[in-house]
This record gives sequence, structure tokens and C-alpha cells, in this order.
Amino acid sequence: MTDTATQTAGGPQEPEHVLRAREVLAKLRGDIDNLDAILVYTLAQRFKATQAVGRLKAEHDLPPADPDREARQVARLRQLSADAELDPEFAEAFLAFIIQEVIRHHEKLKS
Repeated sequence: MTDTATQTAGGPQEPEHVLRAREVLAKLRGDIDNLDAILVYTLAQRFKATQAVGRLKAEHDLPPADPDREARQVARLRQLSADAELDPEFAEAFLAFIIQEVIRHHEKLKS
């Protein structure tokens, strides 16, 4: 099967397979955009919850960090990552970044 060339508005002719690829690319990018929005809103919800934890810790003079919980969370996240076929090293680094930011917020609330 040969692709026929198609004139695009104001541009050179493109083969049909390129036009189909562009349509698929647009759909995939739309999916990525939706997933990015989910990530942002999920992170916002997570930080709202951790801010409530921070306020509770500050009110009761509890330490901003909980190394035992953090270790359990890292192990849990590594297992979730493996199950989801996501690089556990990446997931652990991502969680470490989030935890660092949460602790910073908790320390700020405590001061």
C-alpha cells in the first residue's frame, strides 16, 4: 500500500502515514496533558493533607520529620513502582523531593 500525498493548508504535501502519525501524536499529547493535570491536582491535595499534619505536629510540639515513617513509605513506594513498571529509583527520588518539601513546610510551621 502506498501513501498518497496530501496538501496541507499553506504547506507542502505530506504522505498519509505522516498525517496519521500527526493525529496519533496529537491524541497522545492530549493524554499527557490530562495526566499532567492529574499530577498537579494530586500533588496539591497531598500538600494540603501534609500541611494539616504539619499544623498538628506544630500544635503538639512533635518533630517535623518522622524517619521511621519515611523509611516505610520508601519501601512501599518502591513496591508500588515495581508493580506499576515504573523505575523504583526514579520513584524514590521523586518521593524524597516531596518529603524534603513537606519537612521544610513543617519546620516553617513550627517556627
